[in-house]
This record gives sequence, C-alpha cells and structure tokens, in this order.
Amino acid sequence: MTDSNKWLVLAVIAVSGILLYLLAPILTPFIVAAVLAYISDPLVDRLEARKLPRTLAVVVVFVVLSLIAVLTLLVLVPMIERQIDVFAQKLPSYIHFLQHKLLPGIYQLMGIDEGDGLLLDLKSSLQSYWGTAGGFTQQILSSVTRSGLAFAATLANLLLIPVVTFYLLRDWDHLVARINELLPRRSQGVVTRLAKESDVVLGSFLRGQLMVMMALAAIYSIGLSIVGLDLAVLIGLSAGLISFVPYLGFVVGILFAGIAAIVQFQDLTHLGYIAIVFGVGQAVEGMLLTPLLVGDRIGLHPVAVIFAVLAGGQLFGFIGVLLALPVAAVLAVILRYLHERYMESGLYGRQ
Repeated sequence: MTDSNKWLVLAVIAVSGILLYLLAPILTPFIVAAVLAYISDPLVDRLEARKLPRTLAVVVVFVVLSLIAVLTLLVLVPMIERQIDVFAQKLPSYIHFLQHKLLPGIYQLMGIDEGDGLLLDLKSSLQSYWGTAGGFTQQILSSVTRSGLAFAATLANLLLIPVVTFYLLRDWDHLVARINELLPRRSQGVVTRLAKESDVVLGSFLRGQLMVMMALAAIYSIGLSIVGLDLAVLIGLSAGLISFVPYLGFVVGILFAGIAAIVQFQDLTHLGYIAIVFGVGQAVEGMLLTPLLVGDRIGLHPVAVIFAVLAGGQLFGFIGVLLALPVAAVLAVILRYLHERYMESGLYGRQ
C-alpha cells in the first residue's frame, strides 16, 4: 500500500468517525434495523434453502418475529407499568430504609459520622414529586403533551425501524456481494478471512447473548415472583437485560431485589430466597446458557467488555452503547490477526 493510499484510508476512517458522531441522533433506527436484519438473515437463508423466494422468506420471518414482539409487548407492558406504579408508591419507604437502617449500619461498621442529611432532602423531594405528578405514567403523558415534536420524532424513528429492517433483510446478500466487489483484489483473501471470523464472533454474540439475556430475565422474574416480591418482573427484566455486561445484571439484580425484599417482608429469610434465585440464574448461565448459546468464540475479556460499553457511551451516547460490543468483537479479531502476523514476522525472532 502506497503512502497516498494509507492517507486515504486514514482520511476515510476520520471522516466516518466524525459523521458517526454528528449523525448519531438519526442513525440509531438504522443501526437497530441493521442489527435486526443481521440476526434474522440466517433464518431467511434457511427458508431460501427450502426453495422459497427471498422476498417471500423475508415476509414470513418478518411477520413471525413481529407477532412475537407484539405479543410480548402486550403481555409485558401492562405488567411493567403496574410495577412501576408500585415502585413509585414504595420509593419513600426505600429511601427511609436506606437512611435509617442501611446507612447507619454502614457508618457504624466503618466508624464514620452519619452524613449531612442529603437522603432526607432526597426523600422529601421524591415524596413531593410523586405526589404532584400522580405517577410515572402521568409524567410521561404530560411530557409528551409538552413536547409533541420530540414525541413525533421518536415515533417516526420507531416506525422507521421495521421498514428499514425489511428492506435491509431483503437485499442483505446483494449488499454483502457489492461490498465484496469493492475490495482490492490483493487484499481480498485477508479481508474475506477476517470478515468470516468477525461474522462468527458477531453471530455468536448477538444471537447467543440476546437469548441468554431473555432466558435470564425469565429466570429472575419467575423466581422472584415465586418468592412473592412485588417488583419481581421489573427487577428480573432489568437484571436480565443488562447481563450482557459480565456480572452487572447479577450484582444490580441481587442488590435491588434484596432492598425490595427487606422493605416488603421485614425479615432476613427472604434474602436467602433472593440469593437462591440469583445463584440458580448464575449457575444456569455459566454451565448451560453461555456454553450452549454463545460458546467460547467471542474472546472478549470481561474487563474489555465493561470498558467497551463505557467508552462507547461516553463517545457516542446511546448509539455508542449499541455499537460498543460488536465493534470490540471485530477489533478483537483484527488484533488476533495482527498478533499472528507479528509472531510469524522477523521482528519477533530478531535479537
């Protein structure tokens, strides 16, 4: 590669990064649609292998997945809304528990003063907020009323996702072929190899981790419901959905479930039940879900995962969080290739 070509590549990368930063607010639905199309493409390929035309196969997969999504939302949204209302009503109790029971114990254990009463101010502010707002749902509706243009933009983005997903999924193979045609012939072999390895990594992560997250959300929600926790579904879903960051779902889930259990039941017995629920979830994830659905092909260290998510959010906001782990997985493939080339080069063996 000549110096001019190298500068051209660097310029393209720099311009792409700047455009990604500037266009982040409008790119989110397109990135979500691309991820959905990528996840669904193998299903369409299998239907194509059974002699279905590509467009018909896309329609079948699209309709089935849409029905599943709609049915899931119809079941979950009312449950989550009810639990948010319960959480809003009990929030002062949680603040009272933190102020008068948990924090004094921590202060006594660490031998420090009890602070300056910030939690008391927070409690009174929250009580006033929820009393005047009339609940979480009313706050959302009033916000929508005041900001109709922002709501319209959000609704447009949500409606744009299925439309873009459909067209990307229909033309996915054609787009991949076009990209392959643009590759320099001298670099085609290396780029094709890295692309295939990246596809294995991304496929393992996106499809496998998504199933792991849904399975953990179901395990936590059902387990906490059996325990009798009022906020079982809300805490279980939250812990499951953030479990793509190693141990974060477990830590956050058991912490909030423990506080909710103490406030609700006023005993330590239910803390044991909470620990059993999350212990079972972690055991099932480690011994069954992750080996079966994700495997060992991703090759991302837990510290690298946490750093990638934080860095993506810091640089590009929500869109950065969406792209963080896929980009990190591809970079891991490239770094492994560069390490392999270095080990085979004369630089490694030079004294």
